[in-house]
Amino acid sequence: MSFEKLGNNQEFQKVYKKGRSRANKYLVMYVVKGQSGPCRYGFSVSKKVGNSVRRHRITRLLRETVRKYDARVTEGCRIIIIARPTVAEQGLNEISEAVKNLYKAHHIWKEP
Repeated sequence: MSFEKLGNNQEFQKVYKKGRSRANKYLVMYVVKGQSGPCRYGFSVSKKVGNSVRRHRITRLLRETVRKYDARVTEGCRIIIIARPTVAEQGLNEISEAVKNLYKAHHIWKEP
């Protein structure tokens, strides 16, 4: 199952302004609840995380995690996930756990 991406800068800015944020040592997550349709995601991995290869690797791992967990997230959310520099050395399991913990912190995680 794939997920939908946030479209343009305007949508990103709306989530930053109206969204609530939660963070852990690897990621920051902004969430706006109550929209219609499926969840839409945006990712931000800055140069502080590392060079281009490292940033794209982190982005791919985040996308894979979101793809894996999307069915268990409350519908109608707009979510931005921001990578912190500490995420650079982490693997898929650590990133998946970090995302799952932030979903639970935002109360958008549905137990099976």
